[in-house]
Amino acid sequence: LPPGSCRAFWGWLNAVFNKVDHERIRAVGPDRAASEWLLRCGALVRYQGSPKWQQDYNALPTGPLGRYKIEAINATDSCIMYRGFDYLDGLEHVTDIRLEKCMYIQDQCLQRLSETSNLQKSLQQLRIISCGNITDKGILALHKLANLEYLYLSDLPGIREKETTFRVLQQALPKLELELDLE
Repeated sequence: LPPGSCRAFWGWLNAVFNKVDHERIRAVGPDRAASEWLLRCGALVRYQGSPKWQQDYNALPTGPLGRYKIEAINATDSCIMYRGFDYLDGLEHVTDIRLEKCMYIQDQCLQRLSETSNLQKSLQQLRIISCGNITDKGILALHKLANLEYLYLSDLPGIREKETTFRVLQQALPKLELELDLE
């Protein structure tokens, strides 16, 4: 194999995993379709009323349409990327998202997250850790998440204007508890 071809292949495969299937969303409902997307990409989901994280795609619970509502998403080491974020639009119960070591997450993704009207209502906790492509611009975009109560930021080398960025965010979201572990 020529050098770089393996990486190109995985990039292609990850793009395929993130392709949004609107027919599927209509057929099985937004929570089920988003669960399939997230698990395909290596993320975990937790449903309302369950303490257990769902990680096995083949063990996704079946049942009446709309029975399982995603409450938390843990995208650690996953390949979720911007093109898949349409799956988040229909989710009404997500209170907690963790983005850790997500190589495809960049500022555009955080902007998309904060412009998702259901997440503006439901999201309370967000953790962004070791996502090398995130800059101040992405963090500032989070100001639209009106009900965000807790934001944890760690190991984000792309953040350059810490003081300014956090002051602006804190003014936009006065209830926000901001926890930082940055160099």
